Amino acid sequence: MNHKNEVMTPPVVLSFSGHDATGGAGISADTEAISSQGCHASTVVTCLTVQDTVDVVSVIPIDDDIVIQSARAVLEDMPVAAFKIGLLGSVEVIEAVHSILYDYPDTPVIFDPVLGSGGGTGLADDDMIEAMKALLLPMTQVLTPNLHEAAVLVPEADTHAAMASGLTEYGCDHVLLTGTHSDSEKVINRLYHNHREIDRYEWPRLPHSYHGSGCTLAATLAALMALGLDALSAAREAQSFTWQSLKNAHRLGMGQPLPNRFFWASDDEQ
Repeated sequence: MNHKNEVMTPPVVLSFSGHDATGGAGISADTEAISSQGCHASTVVTCLTVQDTVDVVSVIPIDDDIVIQSARAVLEDMPVAAFKIGLLGSVEVIEAVHSILYDYPDTPVIFDPVLGSGGGTGLADDDMIEAMKALLLPMTQVLTPNLHEAAVLVPEADTHAAMASGLTEYGCDHVLLTGTHSDSEKVINRLYHNHREIDRYEWPRLPHSYHGSGCTLAATLAALMALGLDALSAAREAQSFTWQSLKNAHRLGMGQPLPNRFFWASDDEQ
């Protein structure tokens, strides 16, 4: 029998995140990043946002019952290979996502703890932060905080290693601590596991901050793990893909450029 024309079934990644009308961050970013890796993106909208490429104006959480119903409808219909979590919007939504993940303990969870916008607006209050630490971090295989987010989650930590160790204490398996918010010449990202740094990555610093960079990294990592890569390999490949997406970004609005998550499809990159 000739199998040459058979089409491989793509792994499914289920993303919990907010809707961003600009298409730069949130569900749109996750869908593009996941699809770009050859996976299928299923999405559960956790909140609606009013935002542009400059800043977030407001966040409107989706009813937690709708979040649960939406996720269970997908999970009862499709084999989900990985979960990606982004902006959540409320304590009730965090509790809803926890109730879903609890039933799928063997499915990897990649969590981008979105606590603020690129423009500086806070997107998680103290109650939400405590709920994340209690309910989601213990279920997370790879957490992808930037330095600002890590400092909020572990305020007592005064070094990168202490931040990662503190997050590990909450139950995270791996912590990919990103250094875009530091003042170093190059961007230095660090991957931690079992309270120690297991890999360090240096990337040329690009000239801008980008709308949806964190979403791109975490969603790509989730897709790569859905394809069977381990956390160490997925972290390296996801960073490379994200860096290329940012290098080829488009400035479509008056604020941050938007990552080009299909940079590889353009003639210039072939």
